[in-house]
Amino acid sequence: MDRNRVIIFDTTLRDGEQSPGASMNQDEKLRIALALEDMGVDVIEAGFPIASNGDFVAVEAIARVVKNSVVCGLARATRGDIERCAEAIRPAARGRIHTFISTSPLHMKYKLQMEPETVLARVSDSVALARTLTDDVEWSAEDGSRTEPDFLCRCVEAAIKAGAKTINIPDTVGYSVPDEYAGLIALLINRVPNIDQAILSVHCHNDLGLAVANSLAAVAAGARQIECTINGLGERAGNAAMEEVVMALRTRADRLPYQTGIRTEAITRISRLVSTITGFSVQPNKAIVGKNAFAHESGIHQDGVLKNAQTYEIMTPDSVGLVRSSLVMGKHSGRAAFRAKLRDLGYDLPDGAVEDAFVRFKDLADRKKDVFDEDIVALVDDAVVRGNDTIKFVSLEVLCGTRHRPPSAELELTVDGELRHVRATGDGPVDATFNAIKALVPHDARLQLYQVSAVTQGTDAQAEVTVRLEEDGKTVNGQGAETDTLVASARAYVNALNKLVVKRQKTAPDTLLA
Repeated sequence: MDRNRVIIFDTTLRDGEQSPGASMNQDEKLRIALALEDMGVDVIEAGFPIASNGDFVAVEAIARVVKNSVVCGLARATRGDIERCAEAIRPAARGRIHTFISTSPLHMKYKLQMEPETVLARVSDSVALARTLTDDVEWSAEDGSRTEPDFLCRCVEAAIKAGAKTINIPDTVGYSVPDEYAGLIALLINRVPNIDQAILSVHCHNDLGLAVANSLAAVAAGARQIECTINGLGERAGNAAMEEVVMALRTRADRLPYQTGIRTEAITRISRLVSTITGFSVQPNKAIVGKNAFAHESGIHQDGVLKNAQTYEIMTPDSVGLVRSSLVMGKHSGRAAFRAKLRDLGYDLPDGAVEDAFVRFKDLADRKKDVFDEDIVALVDDAVVRGNDTIKFVSLEVLCGTRHRPPSAELELTVDGELRHVRATGDGPVDATFNAIKALVPHDARLQLYQVSAVTQGTDAQAEVTVRLEEDGKTVNGQGAETDTLVASARAYVNALNKLVVKRQKTAPDTLLA
């Protein structure tokens, strides 16, 4: 292996999906996996096969279609987890079992209730078992950054001796700072006698906002795999954001002379895809992929950028696949022009999906004077991502205002192919719409968030609505986009309900006990 090559291990489909509110069905996971493969991700952690039958099926399906990237499944240090994981990745051209166990004093005492020597034995046994089922085994020391150095060295040595080819040292709770974390990596390189037989990996959480900084410091110290997610998605404050890691390595090659295999021009497209599927909007000032990342409002900045973009831009929008808005599409545009525009925006859709998106585009063009690229992205993502939902929006008519008290909503949905119709009232038009949905699809979920933002500028802009629902401690996000805010609201609520159906099928495995 080229010692200056950094392996990009993406865990959007596993750690990212563990974010409260995030949930993906099998088709959505497949779309993201294929997009990750297309952009050159080395390892795709496809899921946690033991967590649910849905997780197992999704990992197996990804293993069947992904050909170039390594398909990885996560497993605790138990026979049942490891064998289930091996079964899920079996169809993969290149498969990996990623097994882990906690090694910090805090986790061993309170989470595992195991003595250190028992944990050490479990490390050897679990890796050895995984190694009999696949050639590619990764071992992780959960809460590795808070593990006693001597014990961590013993565990790493044992894991490599048992057959692990990759050793991951997670900063599980985002506690480390860069020089401390780099020192831990250097310590392992200097003290573990067989460390040259494995690749060192890092998996950093962002609780202190240091996930990317810690990951880059670890690479400078000798690590050669970074575990990360699109948009920094993940539990609590999230993981190291892949787009930030990759662009930092590319932009500051003078100080970080390491390469990845990532096609960075695909970054913006996959960021939008993950945001649409998970319902997690990207904050405007987010590095690399936020709406404001290449925006300049200050007069001094604008003047400098017009004279030479490098005065205030350290990377080009094109380098991350950001396509500037254009007004070339309208109600007179035909299918050929629409297909060409989709290709320019990075979409490769089957004929049926293109036709569905084109119908929505023509409808939008009839109602909206100027159709921006962002409008097309919003409607295509909304149409394509929702294609396999069991609950589908059909139509909505709302009566509200001073002459219609209380406001009423007449709604049609299809549920498992069956057309359902109802009229409901509420305190306002949104409340009436949501009451209508509840009447057609009874549920006990509570509305936690209702948020509206504009996709583009102008009074005719599409509204992008985000809805968050909570049921029995499980949260899901749904999104919908339309020029009519109420229709967008209905689409978002229906999307959240579809995700709730998926979430109900997922159960977190019990904590590993001695």
